[in-house]
Order: sequence, then C-alpha cells, then structure tokens
Amino acid sequence: MNPDSLDRQLINLLQANARASTADLARQLGVARTTVLARLVRLEKQGVIVGYTVRLGQDEGERGVEAFVGITTEPKAARDVTQRLATLPELRQLCSVSGEFDYIALLRAASPARLDGLLDEIGAIPGVLKTTTSVVLARRVDRTT
Repeated sequence: MNPDSLDRQLINLLQANARASTADLARQLGVARTTVLARLVRLEKQGVIVGYTVRLGQDEGERGVEAFVGITTEPKAARDVTQRLATLPELRQLCSVSGEFDYIALLRAASPARLDGLLDEIGAIPGVLKTTTSVVLARRVDRTT
C-alpha cells in the first residue's frame, strides 16, 4: 500500500495528537469528516495504523533507567530467545539488526538494581552468548511515537 499525500498528512496529524477528533482532523485537512473516517478504516485494515498510544511527558519518561542492550545469540536459539525476551515487561523494543549483535533491546527498568537483575536474566537465557549494555544518559532527539 502506498499512502497518498492526504494519507501521509493524516498520519502526521495523528502522530502529533492521536486523540484528535475526526472532525478536527477533517478541518485541518480541508476534507469531509466521512473522508477521514474512511481513510482511518482503510489504513487500519491495511496495517499502516496498528494502534494509538500515549506518550509520557519528559518527567514521566525519565523515571527509572533506560538501556540499549546488544544481544548475541547462538544461531538456532533465536526464536526461543526472542520469545523469552518478549515476556519481560521492561522490554520496550526488540530489533533484529546486522552487525556485531543479533538483536538490540531497549529496556526501561524502575531502578539501576532492577536493570542489573534484568541483565542477569537476559544473560541466563539459554542461547544468549553475550550482551553489551549502554545506559541512556539523556535523550537529545526523540522522534518516536
């Protein structure tokens, strides 16, 4: 599916404010509310829009500690490792990557002690060969939704 210009504008508005009403979106786009509704339904059915979320303010987002963890696995253990990682509530993202690691995980823990425990848990997963951790000190640019 190739979103057209109106789809992209609609998506941009929703990324800025997912709580915007369809009437407000229609006004900003200069189209009928039914057009916005129809496009939202289509974008959801096509999997372009897969959900709506809440972004926490800077104070809320900075509570706890975040870390990026590079994870190297045994070749045939990847599926089991990813399934086990997915059960960790502190896991925010898991990406398979090229390069030195097989995966990069973004973790958010309530405290440095909890992060230390998580790293021990990840290291103990059968099939995990090595982890390398970088603790987030500050976000300089954040364009994620």
